[in-house]
Amino acid sequence: MSQPFDAKAFLKVVTDQPGVYMMYDAGGEVIYVGKAKNLRKRLSSYFRASVSGEKTRALVRQIHDVQVTVTHTETEALILEHNLIKQHLPKYNVLLRDDKSYPYILISDHAHPRISIHRGARKKRGEYFGPYPNGNAVRESLHLMQKLFPVRQCEDSVYANRSRPCLLYQLKRCAGPCVQGLVSDEEYAHQVQLARLFLQGRNQQVLTDLADSMEQASQELRFEDAARFRDQLQALRRVQEQQFVSGNVLDDLDVIGLAVERSQACVQVLFIRQGKVLGGRSYFPRMAPDTEAEEILQSFVLQFYLSGINGREAPSEVLLDRTLPDEAVLSETLSQHYGRKVRLRSAVRSERARFVKLARTNADTALASRLAHRSTQRQRLAQLQEVLGLPDIARLECFDISHTMGEKTVASCVVFDQDGPRKSDYRRFNISGITPGDDYAAMEQALNRRFDGADPDSLPDVLFIDGGLGQLSKAEAVVQEALADSPKQPLLVGVAKGVTRKPGLETLIMGFSHEERHLPADLPALHLIQHIRDESHRFAITGHRAQRGKARTTSSLESIPGVGAKRRQALLKYLGGLQEVKRASVDELSKVPGISRALAEKIHDALHH
Repeated sequence: MSQPFDAKAFLKVVTDQPGVYMMYDAGGEVIYVGKAKNLRKRLSSYFRASVSGEKTRALVRQIHDVQVTVTHTETEALILEHNLIKQHLPKYNVLLRDDKSYPYILISDHAHPRISIHRGARKKRGEYFGPYPNGNAVRESLHLMQKLFPVRQCEDSVYANRSRPCLLYQLKRCAGPCVQGLVSDEEYAHQVQLARLFLQGRNQQVLTDLADSMEQASQELRFEDAARFRDQLQALRRVQEQQFVSGNVLDDLDVIGLAVERSQACVQVLFIRQGKVLGGRSYFPRMAPDTEAEEILQSFVLQFYLSGINGREAPSEVLLDRTLPDEAVLSETLSQHYGRKVRLRSAVRSERARFVKLARTNADTALASRLAHRSTQRQRLAQLQEVLGLPDIARLECFDISHTMGEKTVASCVVFDQDGPRKSDYRRFNISGITPGDDYAAMEQALNRRFDGADPDSLPDVLFIDGGLGQLSKAEAVVQEALADSPKQPLLVGVAKGVTRKPGLETLIMGFSHEERHLPADLPALHLIQHIRDESHRFAITGHRAQRGKARTTSSLESIPGVGAKRRQALLKYLGGLQEVKRASVDELSKVPGISRALAEKIHDALHH
């Protein structure tokens, strides 16, 4: 048995320099990471006779060891704290889960530039505008710009191989730079420049430019061009009248609002570029109960901007809806990270204050909606417990199989708990070694892989099988064998679609007894089962399509040892395509540069046997 933590002895020797501290529980797991300007003072606050806050008291009760790392400055401590939180994911820290990329609009660096959506690292040459909160916001903007500026949005491969203009040219939504003679390079560059100014928020400059171009074309008796500029001018004015929330601020801003209620938090980030609100995104960080609002906000800012997920960057100014004690240090840390000035501000007025209020209102609304959803989820779960006769349900799992005529079979396992889908626990199983199309064998393999050596704490209370009696029987056999010595046995339920396959007509088949049950179509418990079943179906199909697409875009040459990218390219180029490579004899293959006689024999055998 480990000795209790001796706080007095520890505090006598701890330094008063800035740094980071890591707290461990009895099992040696990191349960909290923090930073301090003065380590001794900060750590002493945890071990006073009276500690405020239930979260802190619960944390202190579990401490069995504390380790400190000294840094030169408080800024270094902040960066180290962020890295350690990302590495260990301590349960008492505020944790941001965000792996989604942010889309941008890209104007490419070509002779005839293309306007397109871009995600991920910004490696392509060109100008980037954004980030936008989601793909829909970008697509709406691109659709709008296509009506205003006839700049191409087609893929480079399409553009390079056109011999006549496409339908978008006929609809006057592209100037047709792919075909020589339809638009001059100067006029196309002019339209690209107008689109660039529009994305920068300089609408008035675009209007002035169009008006001047219309006047000049009219004086030169180019009436068709003048009419075209007039139509553009009118379309842009209509867009300005319908413009979404915007203000007079011509800076790039992120505005962060926080709402906290019932040990749940929502952080809302509004993306403002050139005075226009491009949209926002809600985040629900994982945290211990009774975490202070300032700690939530500070942890969010660090993790959101220092993680650098998918090319995300901080703008020059970030507005906060409340003051943080370390605001200046945070600003300095972000500035050092990005190599330019990044300023955090909470005391703002006029236009900026309106944006802060808007972010806070959105956070309140999103959190209220989430809490209402969770309340509904728990009501459904309580009713399901009653229907199934179980005292408590903490975890539900559902399995489904997906394939196309037996090709690339994938099994999915989705997990729900009291708050709904638990996506971090979702799993997919790529099925192999079975007769194509044998769903029973696929189900058996997936369940064996799931439950073989499974931790008893991770076992579900209810295991749904999307299918009829055949799939359920396979599940019964696997569970009986794999969990024979386990103290916890899940309740098995088969979910079979009715004859018409319409929602609400499902038949529930209870495990082992094979009793059939039909629940009323309007019963919330049935809606929860349908939600779980549909989610497992969606997750399986998504995985299957990815596997199938990968198989169909992979050359059969890629699986041959010794044939890398350069040799594949040489084979295809020298022989004129994959079909010709397959038809070629060993002698013909050996004539390809870089292909020896031995390798030619290996390629020939791999392609024919």
